[in-house]
Amino acid sequence: MVIKKEMEIGGRVFSLETGKYAKQADGAVMVKYGDTMVLATVVASKEVVEGQDFFPLQVEYREKTAAAGKIPGGFFKREGRPNEKEILSARLIDRPIRPMFPEGFKSETQVILTVLSSDQENDADFLGAVGASSALMISDIPFDGPIAEVRVGRIDGELVINPTFSQLEGSDIDITVAGTSTSIVMVEGEAKETSEQAILDALRFAQDNIKKLCDIQIELCKEYSRKKREIPVNALKNQLFDSVAKIAREHIQKVTHQVLIKEERSKINEEIFNTTIDELKNEIASLNLVLDDTDKALFQESPAAFVESKKTLVAEILHDVEYEEMRKMILEEGKRLDGRSVKDIRPISCEIGILPRTHGSALFTRGEIPSLTNATLGTKMDEQILDGLLPETTKRFMLQYNFPPFSTGEVGRLGSTGRREIGHGNLAERSIKNLIPSEEEFPYTIRVVSDILESNGSSSMATVCAGTLALMDAGVPLKKPIAGIAMGLIKEGEKIAILSDILGNEDHLGDMDFKVTGTRDGITGFQMDIKKRRSSTYT
Repeated sequence: MVIKKEMEIGGRVFSLETGKYAKQADGAVMVKYGDTMVLATVVASKEVVEGQDFFPLQVEYREKTAAAGKIPGGFFKREGRPNEKEILSARLIDRPIRPMFPEGFKSETQVILTVLSSDQENDADFLGAVGASSALMISDIPFDGPIAEVRVGRIDGELVINPTFSQLEGSDIDITVAGTSTSIVMVEGEAKETSEQAILDALRFAQDNIKKLCDIQIELCKEYSRKKREIPVNALKNQLFDSVAKIAREHIQKVTHQVLIKEERSKINEEIFNTTIDELKNEIASLNLVLDDTDKALFQESPAAFVESKKTLVAEILHDVEYEEMRKMILEEGKRLDGRSVKDIRPISCEIGILPRTHGSALFTRGEIPSLTNATLGTKMDEQILDGLLPETTKRFMLQYNFPPFSTGEVGRLGSTGRREIGHGNLAERSIKNLIPSEEEFPYTIRVVSDILESNGSSSMATVCAGTLALMDAGVPLKKPIAGIAMGLIKEGEKIAILSDILGNEDHLGDMDFKVTGTRDGITGFQMDIKKRRSSTYT
């Protein structure tokens, strides 16, 4: 049965169609806006890998060159690995849908968005997000949606929903917003030194249109949807929680109130884990556990071996206790892990001319986040060629971000640039690019590279600050200096704490990560992710 729903938004017809394409997928929806069409498909494994403690979600966004009547370049004449635009679009879809899956759902899930037709006026990335949500809604995969995504521009002071590529050229705001019918879950964009009030107005304008796109998905589900899968309940975790928490809570409370650097805190947490495992081995035999046949046999043979086999589960419980204790300290005492109040910023140091043979260099350090950044000037021949669904263009300002494994004290493989690195570099580039002098004023190609040497907080915001310093050291006449900071949110009931310059743990255990950049006169870039479902960014 083919079902199609249509509505008008931004002066163009928007439609969702299912039952016609990819019928063996768990969910499939064709999204059309203007003449741009995106096929969204979702599939989730029926089995869960035993002992898996994370949700393996894979979001892939691909643009077929035939969608714009083009043939791929290169020797093989076919699409290869995703380009930067495709990776950034996949991130814009992944980030709003990820927090909408239930916590206990851990089946491997793949969302594929394929651009099959492009009118070269309407970007397909936000259509992919709506398509992904629609496909998940009609599938049997548990999903607390719908969500929808829109783009907002402002032309001559008037807000425009889903502006075309040509309209964006005259816009002083380019912001992508995703949310539910009642709240916002993700924001990303750039602006030309825009006021805070203008950004808030754009968010409210986006939310009004997001609600319409959520409503059309609900209408589709009323006619075409499947019963959702049961989410497995980890009964053993519930049975062990009190015992593990009793052993470890006092230790975790103590370390939470200690001012420690990241490495010291990690070491003590590892000691707490080992102590908890040892004490649990002594107590486990006295617990009245309800076990399945496999666990029961192991428990009867060797309680200690049973505990060893459940180390991942114990680590999850300790994580939950740490989550509770850190948030409690912030909300009730106004104190953070490193001893700061909620408004304090960590010590900052700036150095320039660090690398004598580069055109410009800087070392910007905020707390435990040093960014060693260099700037290089080139000729017009060095401009980056951009080739995709749109006509071929070039880019004269490039900012690239590297996050080597040693920055977190880990061993890792050095391969192609990761999605996170591309996303962080893009945010920093968008934050600075509108303050770069025009080609007539400064006829050079500019490349900025940020290498993160340590990490405990927002390295992308350190990159913005270091990038500004390196550009000035290279003699680039920036219109104004740009800086960035990451803000966080802790919310329990009516208690709310807004944190300035968040740590890595505050990002991980908090409810929001909000990065904002700008000059003294206005906002130039922003990125926000809500991790607590149904939270609102402007109420």
